[in-house]
Amino acid sequence: MIRFRTLLRHVSLYGLTSLACLLTPEMAWAQSSHQRLPIIDMHLHAFPFTAQGPPPVTIGAPYRDWSAQDPKQGGGLGYANQLLKSSSMCANCLTSAPSDDALRDQTIALLNKYNIIGVTSGPMAYVRRWQQQAPDRIIPGVLFTMGDPMLTLDSLRQYFQTGAVKVFGELCLQYQGITLSDSVVEPYLKLAEEFDVPVSVHIGTGPPGVAYFGNPKYRARLHSAFTAEEAMIRHPKLRVAIAHAGWPLGDDLLATLYTHPQAYVNLGVICYILPRAEFYAYLKRIMDAGFGKRVMFGSDQMVWPGAIAVGIQAIEQAPFLSAAQKRDIFYNNAARFLRLDAALDGRKAVRGDHASKK
Repeated sequence: MIRFRTLLRHVSLYGLTSLACLLTPEMAWAQSSHQRLPIIDMHLHAFPFTAQGPPPVTIGAPYRDWSAQDPKQGGGLGYANQLLKSSSMCANCLTSAPSDDALRDQTIALLNKYNIIGVTSGPMAYVRRWQQQAPDRIIPGVLFTMGDPMLTLDSLRQYFQTGAVKVFGELCLQYQGITLSDSVVEPYLKLAEEFDVPVSVHIGTGPPGVAYFGNPKYRARLHSAFTAEEAMIRHPKLRVAIAHAGWPLGDDLLATLYTHPQAYVNLGVICYILPRAEFYAYLKRIMDAGFGKRVMFGSDQMVWPGAIAVGIQAIEQAPFLSAAQKRDIFYNNAARFLRLDAALDGRKAVRGDHASKK
């Protein structure tokens, strides 16, 4: 999640027989239902529409450049306002939804349009509301920050035990100056490992200048995927998804993926806010290094539903990705990470039958 406002404070509170035989189950389902092949969005949010400030709030999709800011001109908050209000910085700008209902409905409409199942985190009340509205489209996660009184070890145990939460994350520790490997996180990782619940942790880009507005403990060095290493060593059975793919510290990410084969990445936010040339260069490096089986699509849709479509288009239009690699990124890798049945076809996935076995 990329947060341009002090979200941490208020989120806590709230005759072709032979051809037919060659089709995979996903392809057959797509043809029979006239739908797109299914996509798993590993990084979706169910947020209040005001989560990034009073609407309308704009965001670059992508940004054209990251301009300089004179501290005399409003400091960090002035830069945040510039990013969110100035269309001159955007190659394409998205505008936030005008209400909670609009945000939910517009997002779910896109999930239906693109045949998406979304791993969805946010305030639990919002996640539940979205799940009730679209039970076949939402895999419930939980947005987590240290010290949230609503997410104690006892409450998380209950969520994991009952299946009310299927993914532990997004963990937004980086905004607090905390890493996945810090001792304060240890009891929560132990609990996730006990219940075999995968973890999604924010490692990588936040809003430019965020240390100067709202999150003073945010540090650039915490973009490193190395910050998850000791946690994975201590919990070798834990599945870890690195949100934002540790951008821009590619060397650290590749070394981490090489050393820890249980680690995956998702492309949340970087697939739509980064200048396309930079996103493609970063993704291509990961693919060229041989880690294409551990890259997962993620939109990091927060209050801008249109970000989903832009992120999908960035993958679909990537000239260096084969059709098979695109399907891995859009679906297969996440299905493996989430331990969906390997034989699970698109029909059952869309219906939300995530635990079924043939």
